[in-house]
Amino acid sequence: MDAFNAIFTFLYQAGDAFAFLVLSACGLAVIFGMMGVINLAHGEFILCGAYVSTAATHMGLPLPLSILLGMAVAGLVGIALERLIIRHLYERPLDTIVATWGVSMIATQGTLILLGSTMQGTGTPFGSFTLGLYSYSVYRLVLVAAALGTLAFLWLIFTRTRFGVLARATIQVPHIAEALGVNTRLIYSLTFGLGAALAGLAGGLYAPTMTLVPTMGSAFVVEAFVTVVVGGADIFLGTAPAAAILGLVKAALISWQGQLAGQIGLLVTVIIVIRILPRGLSGWILRERA
Repeated sequence: MDAFNAIFTFLYQAGDAFAFLVLSACGLAVIFGMMGVINLAHGEFILCGAYVSTAATHMGLPLPLSILLGMAVAGLVGIALERLIIRHLYERPLDTIVATWGVSMIATQGTLILLGSTMQGTGTPFGSFTLGLYSYSVYRLVLVAAALGTLAFLWLIFTRTRFGVLARATIQVPHIAEALGVNTRLIYSLTFGLGAALAGLAGGLYAPTMTLVPTMGSAFVVEAFVTVVVGGADIFLGTAPAAAILGLVKAALISWQGQLAGQIGLLVTVIIVIRILPRGLSGWILRERA
């Protein structure tokens, strides 16, 4: 029984880490992997989703609808940001980094000034269950299911819908897509908005588990970038396998030496992958297929 509990605890921790990495990174992977934009305001879209969903919950809206509302608001903010700032900088990637960093600073400080240093949370729903000597949160399992559902949703969007076809065509050969009558500016806006909405979804899902402060997005950004760097440009061939591998590494190191060892292990893994596979897991997989 002790061995079973140890195995279950490890798998539970690995699943929790996998969910966090997938949900943190999906929005960044869409914006960076498909559009080539390094979005340093990614954490602030997460912040937006968390604050909006929490405020909606306090107003009496059920948690699932609150999370969807936070996701929608983050997506709309993303579309507005793309139209006002990002679309003028597609040919200037370094300027895009500076611009999104500036947006990040403005959003963080603006939230601090307008809403204060913290927002009252809602508490983790669904309670817990006990197995052996340990208690486990049911909501953490819900987050794993949400991560898998998000990957399935993205796969359907980009492989089974007209928008997905147009988005992939616009990103790969924008001049040809535009010549064929595709509104490439609209596709860019919607793709950026989708990435922002996914970040807002991550914020809404994790809001009940965290202390809500204006700098909370930074807790997601490092691991999101780590996952995207290890995975490479492709969401399905890169981000998902990278999250699974990094989740196992993190869970193993946390079980062995604690939380700090898990964080160090992620960074060491990134260094090794960059050295061996400069284009990430997806680049290696695509090269092997060719």
